Amino acid sequence: MTKRRVFLVVLDGVGIGELPDAGRYGDEGSNTLGNIAAQLGGLSVPFLTALGLGKIAPLTGVPAVENPCGAYGKMAEASPGKDTITGHWEMAGVILDRPFPVYPDGFPEELIKAFSEAIGRPVLGNKAASGTEILKELGPEHMATGKPIVYTSGDSVFQIAAHEEVIPIDELYRICEIARRLLQGEHRVARVIARPFLGEPGAFTRTKRRKDFSVVPPEETILDRLVAAGIDVVGVGKIEDIFSGRGLTASYHTGDNISTLEKLLSLGQTLAGPALVFANCVDFDSLYGHRNDVQGFAAALATADDYLEKLAALLQPADLLIITADHGGDPTTISTDHSREYVPLLVTGAQVRPGTALGVRSSFTDLAATIADCFGLTGWTKGKSFFQEMVETAEK
Repeated sequence: MTKRRVFLVVLDGVGIGELPDAGRYGDEGSNTLGNIAAQLGGLSVPFLTALGLGKIAPLTGVPAVENPCGAYGKMAEASPGKDTITGHWEMAGVILDRPFPVYPDGFPEELIKAFSEAIGRPVLGNKAASGTEILKELGPEHMATGKPIVYTSGDSVFQIAAHEEVIPIDELYRICEIARRLLQGEHRVARVIARPFLGEPGAFTRTKRRKDFSVVPPEETILDRLVAAGIDVVGVGKIEDIFSGRGLTASYHTGDNISTLEKLLSLGQTLAGPALVFANCVDFDSLYGHRNDVQGFAAALATADDYLEKLAALLQPADLLIITADHGGDPTTISTDHSREYVPLLVTGAQVRPGTALGVRSSFTDLAATIADCFGLTGWTKGKSFFQEMVETAEK
């Protein structure tokens, strides 16, 4: 078995143009990278540009270089929906047949009543809201009463916010675990999210002790198959939460882009193969997409571009760096939700044939099939591998 290391880096929410069915989701015109580039007159992403980003789709100020040094393409999501869980699961080989439920008008009263009884506390909120705005609105009352704040968004999430000095973090996590057990069947939301915060009225700040309580993948993923074959699978960022800890041999629960990218550099220097490192850079989505912060989004892209170039320099001869996204998060539209978009696909490594056009992949599961080929696993049937298309010496 090759000692190859594969670094799969998900730039959360960095889409590259609406999917054909975007209208069904209210996402006509969404184009995260394209609209940001157009609004700002370009993007500062020289490394991604060199890999072939500008050849995937027209982007203002991002040239379609004549001789890209990487392989490039884009992927369509086959599963319905546009949330984090669905996108990551599909990359790992799971296509869902129906989207997770969403609650734009809040959760049913009978569900909230059952939850309140189970935790022994009434709750505040129960509506779709911005995470920062609902703290401004209900944070003072929460501090006065001890009632947790329940809210959702355009995503399939049941979020519980609590001040760490009012409801201790362990108690907040326990409350979230109760919610996770209750939210089954027709109300099986993708994630229950603990949203701890600190501060005083008018100056609340969310802390980095957020924790996601996700549903468990309904079938085997490529992560499970790799672990069964004795291959290390290392999660960085919220990967552990997304897969409920399954299919991982190690996990580093970083809370922002910089700490995630720093951990990737550390692993690039120290990790022995064979191994898959699966990382999520959350800030594009949580800090900029959901808050319609175009400038912040672009600055974060520039920073990530610099780190990813440094990671590429640490690749060993058989290693691969795969850069993609899980959905869109266009900050230029009125919506603050995810957007139903294609996602970019960029691959580099010493064995990658420069300038390989990977086309439009019909499903994110093509990543799972490619990873199976990377490590010489046989019998994996989900998705269509592009390994042979792009690698000069396809050793197994």
